Amino acid sequence: MKFNWGTGIVLAFIGFISFIMYFIITMNVNDKYDHDLVSDDYYADELQYQNDINKLENTKDLSTNISYEKTTNGLIIKFPKGLDYKNIKGKLFLYRPSNKQLDFETAISLSNLNLLIPDKRLVDGRWNIKIDWQYNGKNYLFKESINY
Repeated sequence: MKFNWGTGIVLAFIGFISFIMYFIITMNVNDKYDHDLVSDDYYADELQYQNDINKLENTKDLSTNISYEKTTNGLIIKFPKGLDYKNIKGKLFLYRPSNKQLDFETAISLSNLNLLIPDKRLVDGRWNIKIDWQYNGKNYLFKESINY
């Protein structure tokens, strides 16, 4: 058989199609490449977006924002000083981008201005933290990506 331009082009197409098919099959079968959407109900979340913007604007009015610190006991969330912890209500949501099963949400229950998330609930790596809280009828929001 004589190898000419037409044969080379056909072989190049076959090689390219084979590579694409291998890539598609690998991405669909291998669990390593299985990524979920950030939210299952992202249309409803989009409608809440303007409320989140307003809460972030309220947060800018605070003298200090929420801070956090990693300790041996876990992650300590520190609310701004000068606030009465009894009037702070809300919820904390920790989202793990790489594993949906590790996500969790908890209500804010304070005995002082610090909230401890136990070390056993968190694995090392990247987390997105979202604290949606109210103080004296005003809504606030804290969002940040952290590496634990």
